[in-house]
Formats: sequence, C-alpha cells, structure tokens
Amino acid sequence: MSARGRIRLAAAAAGCLLGGLTLSLQAACTAASGGATAALVELYTSEGCSSCPPADKWLSTLDDPAIVALALHVNYWDDLGWRDRFSNAQFSQRQAQSVRRNNGRVVYTPQVLVDGRDFREWRSADALRRAVREAGARPAQARLELSADEVQPATWSVTVRGTVTRPRGRAVAYLAVYENGLASRVGAGENRGATLHHDRVVRAWLGPLPVDAANPVRMNHTLKPADAIDFSRAGIAALIEDADSGEVLQALVMPLCRG
Repeated sequence: MSARGRIRLAAAAAGCLLGGLTLSLQAACTAASGGATAALVELYTSEGCSSCPPADKWLSTLDDPAIVALALHVNYWDDLGWRDRFSNAQFSQRQAQSVRRNNGRVVYTPQVLVDGRDFREWRSADALRRAVREAGARPAQARLELSADEVQPATWSVTVRGTVTRPRGRAVAYLAVYENGLASRVGAGENRGATLHHDRVVRAWLGPLPVDAANPVRMNHTLKPADAIDFSRAGIAALIEDADSGEVLQALVMPLCRG
C-alpha cells in the first residue's frame, strides 16, 4: 500500500472512531422507559418547616434506578416567617389534589407520596423496598422517552415523548426539571440559623398535557441561563398518570449530560 493510501486508511479509521464516540455521547443524553413501572416518589416539603430537613436528607439518599424521586417545595409556609425560594403554588395545588384523591383531610409537610398514594412509612427502608417492588411488578401502561441537547453554551433543549400503551380513561403527562446540590442559609422561621441542603428539587414543572394511545404527547422546553439553574447538577423527569385517580402509568428520570 502506498503512503498516501495508508494516510487515507488512517483518516477513515479515525473518522469511524470519532463518529462512534459522537453517537455514544448523544445516546447518553437520551433515556427510554422499560416494561416495568418505575416508582414515583414525591416529597412535599418546605424550608419553613422544622420537621422537613430529615425528609430532605432521606430523599437525597435514594439512588435506586427503579425510583424517580422529586422534591416539590410548597408555598403555604411562605407567610409563616421564611419564604422558601424553591416554593411553587403548583406544588401546593398538586399536593391538595392528591390528598383529595386519597380521601384525606389534612395537607401536611413533610409528606411523601409513592405512585400518588400517601406513604407515611418513608423512614422504613423495608417499606420503601416493598413499595418499589410493587410498582415494578406492574406492567407499564405507558411509554416515555427523554432527550436533552445543549444547543449552545448554558442553553438546553429538552424533550419528552410519551404514549399510553394500554386502553384506559384520561391520562396526562408532565415534564419536570430538577436540580441537585442546593443549599440555603435560613434567616427566619422554624429553621432559623440552619443551613439546609436539598437534592432533586423541582425547578420547572410543565403540564398537564393529555395523552392516549391514539394521541402521543411531545413536550419541548428550553432551559436558559436566566432560569438560574446549575445545569451540571440538573436533570429532567417525566411521568404519565391517570387524570382522575392519579395512578402512575410510568415515570422516567435522566440527568443532563455534556456531549
């Protein structure tokens, strides 16, 4: 083989390796749900609540790939001495709706829901394992796909695609953007003087959008520097649930990555 031929062959091989690496990096920024149902764990919490920090710490320990864990900071503590900078009225409304669905009478923090149901045994590792197993034993009734692309520095385009795979009543989809490694020095209220640490804090919440087998859902959202999110510690999650009962049909989570 001539020297020129060897150079061309080497260049082609390098191109194949580079192409494979690019595909691998792109694939790392996508995720798809499987045949089992992931367990959605929702923590309703507030920086103004003195009994919430242990629950926040507990949520940070959940690293089971079968769990989609989210911290939703409610706003009904904000007028009681300390305004939680992560609080959102949407989360208070979602919690109240879940309580009504469970025939409950009291909205409280910290409250943990697993697949839309009140889960007061969250301190028990055995109870949580049972709940996760129960969720995973149910064949998924929906399918989800997540993708994320850094379209320019500090600007991300994120997408969720979803469909219901089994005939049923009304279903809705949500997209959440969360951030890890957050800390607040509390200056007033029940936690005055404490530095609180948080993970899986929902910073953006989109939905509900209707979805069914005949009408798949696609949600797009652009994350920008103005959102004040550290994208190196952020991720996205999606869920599809029964619009009436709150039953989780499928959930999926994925950290943002850099390609």
